Amino acid sequence: MNFIEELKWRGMIHDVMPGTEEQLEKECTSAYLGIDPTADSLHIGHLVGVMMLRHFQRCGHKPIALIGGATGMIGDPSMKSQERVLLDEAALRHNQNAIKAQLEKFLDFESNAANAAELVNNYDWMKNYSFLNFIRDIGKHITVNYMMAKESVKKRLSSETSEGMSFTEFSYQLLQGYDYLHLYRTKKCRLQMGGSDQWGNITTGTELIRRVAGGEAYALVCPLITKADGGKFGKTESGNVWLDKRYTSPYAFYQFWLNVSDEDAEKYIRIFTFLSKEEIEQLTNAHRIEPHMRLLQKRLAKEITCMVHSEADYETAVEASSILFGNATADVLKKLDEATLLSVFEGVPTFDISREALRSGIKILDLLTSDSSVFSSKGEARKMIQAGGFSMNKEKWQDSEAVVTESFLLNDRYLLAQKGKKNYFLLIAK
Repeated sequence: MNFIEELKWRGMIHDVMPGTEEQLEKECTSAYLGIDPTADSLHIGHLVGVMMLRHFQRCGHKPIALIGGATGMIGDPSMKSQERVLLDEAALRHNQNAIKAQLEKFLDFESNAANAAELVNNYDWMKNYSFLNFIRDIGKHITVNYMMAKESVKKRLSSETSEGMSFTEFSYQLLQGYDYLHLYRTKKCRLQMGGSDQWGNITTGTELIRRVAGGEAYALVCPLITKADGGKFGKTESGNVWLDKRYTSPYAFYQFWLNVSDEDAEKYIRIFTFLSKEEIEQLTNAHRIEPHMRLLQKRLAKEITCMVHSEADYETAVEASSILFGNATADVLKKLDEATLLSVFEGVPTFDISREALRSGIKILDLLTSDSSVFSSKGEARKMIQAGGFSMNKEKWQDSEAVVTESFLLNDRYLLAQKGKKNYFLLIAK
């Protein structure tokens, strides 16, 4: 496989330095991509870079994932209006271990192949590098004029909402440039990849390698992913879409991809899956004929949920989706873990009920009116129950005199009341 050609048809190249393709055709090449370690999980905004590393390895080259431990202590100013919160070493090491566990789902770190992936942390070579030595060895090679001309710096300094840029942040491109020089020397790294907002920092590295080591190094950046409606990719009302199920459940992750627009689905399925060009074209044509079937979204959601989580998590997410949008049975509901259950019913009205009262039993009419406000009156509740319009835990409830006990609880904590077809209520035993 030709790496550049693969990325081109997938829409994953924004800019590439001349000579890059010739270098990749010549020999097995090492390339690195930096990953911000300010959280202990990647989010889907990181996925484009991770997919680039995966394609790079699939094409026979050696990927290096660089955890920005040192630079994470400073903060990259690129296209940001505010200085970021800085982390200590213990937090950064924890985040590095968590991120590596996620990367292992995409990259081969363990084999004996010549192109096995590596994980490095720039803190390891920066922690003992004194400031005086750094400005003597590195700073003298790059002029302030050169640094000021970078788009990210100019944008930050000219922004009306910016408070300016600290020297700490201004020095970031020198530090990232030194990372490239260090990996060029120690790992024979000849290519750095990243998002298009990193072009300035990456080319500082190639310039430093040219001036200090007299070597040739290259740059390749992908476009920043956007949504067709102009909204920010990867953001929802509740924040980032994370790869770690502690922060974004597999169900919510699956739903994010399932609900993208047709236009975005055509773009995302090229970027975020490893399906072939032919298969994607067939899917796209079939989708355009029957857009209501959402074939692209379903396949995209399946591929990426299985890749990031597992096939079992994907199947659970599909089953969970049928609870709200299909004819799921009580058995499906009872199989859901607590996180998935809460994800499915995020935003529905909730009521706290007494666990102590449940132990001895609560009359269904009291539960739905006095202990909660599912119904406004016992008369209304009785009428709907007797008419077959009420369900508890996805089972039709037709006895208005029955008693509800702890044995009905889902995950030993929840009751799901359903009034009519679409009105859900979550009762939480406390």
